[in-house]
Amino acid sequence: MHMSSSKDDASNNTEEEEAYHVLKIDGYSSAIGTKDDMLCIVSCVFPAGGHNWQILCYPMGAHGSENMGFIALFVVRHDADAVDDEAVVAEATFSLLDHDGKRVPTYSCTTGKETFLKYKGFGYYDFVKREDLEQSSSKLFIKDDCIAFRVDVRVFKEAPPMTMVPQSDIHRHLGDLLSKGTSADVEFRVRGEKFEAHRLLLGARSPVFKAQLLTAVNDAGTNNVVVEMEDMEPQVFKSLLEFIYTDACPDQIDEFAMAQSLLVAADKYNIQRLKLICEDRLLCGYIDTASVSTLLVLAEKHNCPFLKEACFDFLGSKESLFAVIQTKEYEQLARSCPAMTTELIYNVLNREKANTTAGWSQEAQVSVIKV
Repeated sequence: MHMSSSKDDASNNTEEEEAYHVLKIDGYSSAIGTKDDMLCIVSCVFPAGGHNWQILCYPMGAHGSENMGFIALFVVRHDADAVDDEAVVAEATFSLLDHDGKRVPTYSCTTGKETFLKYKGFGYYDFVKREDLEQSSSKLFIKDDCIAFRVDVRVFKEAPPMTMVPQSDIHRHLGDLLSKGTSADVEFRVRGEKFEAHRLLLGARSPVFKAQLLTAVNDAGTNNVVVEMEDMEPQVFKSLLEFIYTDACPDQIDEFAMAQSLLVAADKYNIQRLKLICEDRLLCGYIDTASVSTLLVLAEKHNCPFLKEACFDFLGSKESLFAVIQTKEYEQLARSCPAMTTELIYNVLNREKANTTAGWSQEAQVSVIKV
């Protein structure tokens, strides 16, 4: 019986192929009863790693009287058609099996990597002492006058050279498609500036563009579509297109005004990844007394929960809220989102109540400890 498997080792550019074979000796007592120190039991030929192998077992020992008390076990490369000097690097693991066919750890040995030539082998003259097997009180190894050994052969081969696959540059090709306007089929006119694009790509990236452009085509009955836009700055729309084509953010996104405008555009066209990126930029360092009211209006109108929570954290005390109330931006917040002012007051009250409760609990615990 034999089984095989294979795996790659990228760290040293080698491939490993492994197989094992079980040599079962029926009539063990007859074999050792012959007292023939030249008796050799040979397995059938089995494949491993593209080569043929054979197990040799000497029940009465091999090569000298000093080994006669041991069972010797070897594995030999048996490639009949191979040239004599062809070398194969392999290692072999020899194991004694118990009644359940499982390897016995105390009787398991590995040769390490060896070079096997044609009809040459490696193994152990003193693999297992016969006395240890025959005097085993539990008879774990010999049952019905039968004993079994397993040999695992692992062959190491030099792996073919690896091909270095470059990283995807589809974003660069799509960026060129946008900048050159090749095969463009839609024109956007944004406050006097023209931008050429491709309906299929826009529709694939934005469900809003998909519905808008398909409707425009059906109504016009032509492949040449013109879309007029007056609610967005040309630079913002250009950055939006660049993100759609390349999935990369413009450098200007780190500017406060651009981050706000691009977030609005991303929300309008349901480009969620860009919207979250813009929200994250606004969370990082832009929240202060002068900007927090403007950001709250933005968060409320465009459903930005993380931005809103960060603003509420900033306005979590009476002092910070009072300072913001004095600004003109807060007046705009009160007009645009009147319910927000109530939320802010409750936010402060709830936080102060929580702090008071936590402080009272701590004092109570200290009192108990003192008593």
